[in-house]
Amino acid sequence: MGFKCGIVGLPNVGKSTLFNALTCTASAAAANYPFCTIEPNVGQVPVPDERLYKLAEIAGSKDIIPTQLSFVDIAGLVRGASKGEGLGNQFLANIREVDAICHVLRCFEDDDITHVDGRVDPVSDAETIETELMLADLESLEGRVHGLGRRVRGGDKEAKAMMDMIERLIPLLKEGQPARMVEIKDDEEQKTLEMLQLLTSKPILYVCNVEEECASTGNKFSEAVQAMAAAQGAACVVISAAVEAEIAQLDEEEEKAEFLETLGLGQTGLARVIRAGYDLLDLITYFTVGPKEARAWTITKGTKAPAAAGVIHTDFEKGFIRAETIAFDDFVSLGGEQGAKDAGKMRLEGKEYVVADGDVLHFRFAN
Repeated sequence: MGFKCGIVGLPNVGKSTLFNALTCTASAAAANYPFCTIEPNVGQVPVPDERLYKLAEIAGSKDIIPTQLSFVDIAGLVRGASKGEGLGNQFLANIREVDAICHVLRCFEDDDITHVDGRVDPVSDAETIETELMLADLESLEGRVHGLGRRVRGGDKEAKAMMDMIERLIPLLKEGQPARMVEIKDDEEQKTLEMLQLLTSKPILYVCNVEEECASTGNKFSEAVQAMAAAQGAACVVISAAVEAEIAQLDEEEEKAEFLETLGLGQTGLARVIRAGYDLLDLITYFTVGPKEARAWTITKGTKAPAAAGVIHTDFEKGFIRAETIAFDDFVSLGGEQGAKDAGKMRLEGKEYVVADGDVLHFRFAN
């Protein structure tokens, strides 16, 4: 499954530095699944998960293949983008194609790096971009009303559901609230919202780019962003893109660990960004493990076993019979697949089984 996080931000906030560090780290962190450039500004990044390496060690797996997220470096935004200013139209079109927004905010002062508005105010920067996205969404929705009205009068139930949603969204946007704040009653309404492909309906992760000396503690700017994110129910991560760029240049893991320790950091900011992006999209991981390879697979929370099997191959979903299932903790504590079987901890699950995070699965299917 392909999941994309779009990296956005005003010019000169460290957005491209973050993306370049991400892609450089990706090639170093996944020797068995190297960084792959899909197009000039898109990179596949491995999701850090220590469980995968533990499973591989127990099973003696030859190869280790982590699950992946795509990060997209989207062109910088300027005020007026919703009206086509700067690279506005390209920027907005690229955001429509991603599943979540990773919003990089400048939380550092540097006289050598010009801010487009002449001052450092990350909360105001966030509001600038959010406003442009809301204006674009409002224009999109208002443009749909006339055509939908004809279909509603003709008795089209899907059009009626969409019109009802639009009539709730337009006042919300005019009040300065993003579409993701609309109250959703059930799965059908969620599907309707997704069909509208609104920019502000996407989940958002704020990334506070601070100076090197504040990488572990943050600063007054990042604290303001964290308060804003908490009020919105959004995610927030503090990093120093400059530090991450330095770390990405180090070849040895021991060197990286020592460098992180000198800065008072337990893990790289990029690892936290990647994990936060994974969590933001409500994703979980299941594993397939054997002597040939240990591999992590990405699915959305709530996925049933046949659909999970389909992530590996569509034939697995079509011919699904059952899933041999071992919980991660049981696999580890009992020394692997055979130990789990001997202890009666391997379960045979059917088509209605909802896969849990960390499940080790082997699918049985009919050809």
